[in-house]
Amino acid sequence: MNRRVVITGMGAITPIGNSVAEFWDGILTNKVGIDRITRFSTEEYKAKLAGEVKGFQAKNYMDNRTARRMELFSQYAVVAAKEAIEQAGLCIEDEDPYRVGTAIGSGIGSLEAMEREHQRLLEKGPGRVNPLLVPLMITNMAAGNVSIQFGLKGKSINVVTACATGTHSIGEAYRSIQCNDAEVMIAGGTESAITPLGIAGFSALTALSFSEDPLRASIPFDKERNGFVMGEGAGIVVLEELEHAIKRKAPILAELVGYGATSDAFHITSPAEDGAGAAKAMEYAIREANIVPEQVDYINAHGTSTHHNDLFETLAIKKAFGEHAAKVRISSTKSMIGHLLGAAGAVELITCVKSLEEGYLHPIVGYQIKDPECDLDYITSKGVRGDFQYALSNSLGFGGHNASLLIKRYDDL
Repeated sequence: MNRRVVITGMGAITPIGNSVAEFWDGILTNKVGIDRITRFSTEEYKAKLAGEVKGFQAKNYMDNRTARRMELFSQYAVVAAKEAIEQAGLCIEDEDPYRVGTAIGSGIGSLEAMEREHQRLLEKGPGRVNPLLVPLMITNMAAGNVSIQFGLKGKSINVVTACATGTHSIGEAYRSIQCNDAEVMIAGGTESAITPLGIAGFSALTALSFSEDPLRASIPFDKERNGFVMGEGAGIVVLEELEHAIKRKAPILAELVGYGATSDAFHITSPAEDGAGAAKAMEYAIREANIVPEQVDYINAHGTSTHHNDLFETLAIKKAFGEHAAKVRISSTKSMIGHLLGAAGAVELITCVKSLEEGYLHPIVGYQIKDPECDLDYITSKGVRGDFQYALSNSLGFGGHNASLLIKRYDDL
């Protein structure tokens, strides 16, 4: 387990940009990708807003036949993976393909395919249901399609832990390289669930914000927060064993140095009220990195903008960091892109990598009113520039899943 793991490539499809460069430009300008839902009429829905991906056309990235055999969540994953692989300069022909694997998850898969084919079943009967329905909708097809498209023959897994999916996928890919199951892993999360059933289901759960103001809908840690905003997209990273990356002169963007995963064993939707499970995940990640909490400069919080999540995550940070909890800088990317569900943690890890690279920590856009119960050092109004070495990314999922990833600015000395 002494094998070091680095990030050598990144790809992103998000509500504020369909590449890492576009996404990061949006972060730097506090761009909010949340707006009124355009996919269907929301006249009868309480939730009117979402973070939709804009301007994505599969035909711009793949031929029509390939695109037709993938639902949107798989298309997002393949396109983001292509960007990550190209940045990493990874040539599969030069690798043992059985040592290059995939760990890409989706929390839901394709609700759109299920809704579409269910309607066809009701209107035209079972004989008219698309023969490809099952391979189109199931969650593992993002990993499967990426593996097929790029000839990756190593370990291929699909971790599904709701909103912690992307973080767990990257964490388990990290472990796979550490224990010598692979030299390279293409890892992350993807999601596309802005559909009538998706919005109706989360609305019925009273999990979504019913605000109609895009700038005051996803407002993590703000006293007036009232639910999350559904987002969509994909985040993919190339993880690589350090010596393998150095040997092929790959660009090293950051080092992944810690991964913690726990379960609350408490409730199907609410985090543990004392934050103990999430705190332990953070503690495990910090301990694995062999550092102390005082060395962590930044936390990209799960920060969904729901009352319970933000309160209990605040308590978890206090429990994990002790006195340093009041000093570590904290923000939530969901204030700009909404909650990407299974893709959230992966896109937020990309945010952490860029934050260390560029020395910039973004604010919680739209934050206005302080909540006395959420009293840590949240970055508000404007971003912070500085010299940062360690960043922690948190994800918490329905079912009590907690995951934390800790990255370090790469030092080749």
